[in-house]
Amino acid sequence: MESMFEAGNLKSNGHYALAVIHQNTVYVSGQFAIDPITQEKKFGTIEEETLQALSNIERILEEAGSNKGRILKLTLYLHDINLLDRVDNVCQGFFADFRPACSIVPTNELHYGFQIEIEAIASL
Repeated sequence: MESMFEAGNLKSNGHYALAVIHQNTVYVSGQFAIDPITQEKKFGTIEEETLQALSNIERILEEAGSNKGRILKLTLYLHDINLLDRVDNVCQGFFADFRPACSIVPTNELHYGFQIEIEAIASL
């Protein structure tokens, strides 16, 4: 088992790994819309936050030796379930014809006030 604590400028901010690699599987911790260069929080529309979180997952997977086309499952945590159609549109654009398994979890609020947090499981 190997723990990743950074991918470029993306870093874990607590007592957890950014990702863990175990038996040819990469488990990516929940990602927010954090700028991978400046590490600043990028609050914006749900579309902007979703795309940034997905892009961060892609960056982490590439650092681990995988890619977005190898994502097995996503878990989306949404502060407002009414935004799901807009999130789904971003996912369609990001993944094109590829469709990983996905769970949607409505929440009251997310850390820092973000609208979405996304975690992923991918194969190597």
